[in-house]
Amino acid sequence: MSWISVDIEADGPIPGDYSMVSFGAVVVEPGLDRSFYAELKPISKKYVPAALAVTGFSREETLAFEEPEAVMARFRDWLYSVSDGSLRFVADNNGFDWQFVNWYFHHFLGENPFGYSSANLASLYQGLVGDVFRGFKHLRRTPHTHNALDDARGNAEALLAMKEELGLRIRFRREPPEDFAGPES
Repeated sequence: MSWISVDIEADGPIPGDYSMVSFGAVVVEPGLDRSFYAELKPISKKYVPAALAVTGFSREETLAFEEPEAVMARFRDWLYSVSDGSLRFVADNNGFDWQFVNWYFHHFLGENPFGYSSANLASLYQGLVGDVFRGFKHLRRTPHTHNALDDARGNAEALLAMKEELGLRIRFRREPPEDFAGPES
């Protein structure tokens, strides 16, 4: 299974009425070498100035960004190129990030390569440590800047740390099962 850490920045609370301004994705695997980043032209005239301010972009800048349909097609192609056949979307706030990515994929391409589910980092960490009041953000190494790629990378670092430092049983891209003894001689 290929775990993909995704973060998005938007100019409002919901897709369709508001726009996904940018997103970043990182294949969760040692090295975190494979990533995708895009900035998207708004799909609506509506935006919340405070939400847009978080992105660091002005409305004028966003109007010059790439057309969403082209971005989503490139993202789909990239996902298929880095996948081992099965994709898993993981995010810090998957309820927010997932809704935009899912809506954009279905609206512009008629499909979502991630399927119909996603994983939430906070819930995963809280289950791992057995405490719903604990947060995982101390496991990030990359500062949380609201640059979608930086934030996706920091979340991927946190998921790797959950495996390496806390013993989360999870496999990333083509890793053999823990009990794999190798080919028979």
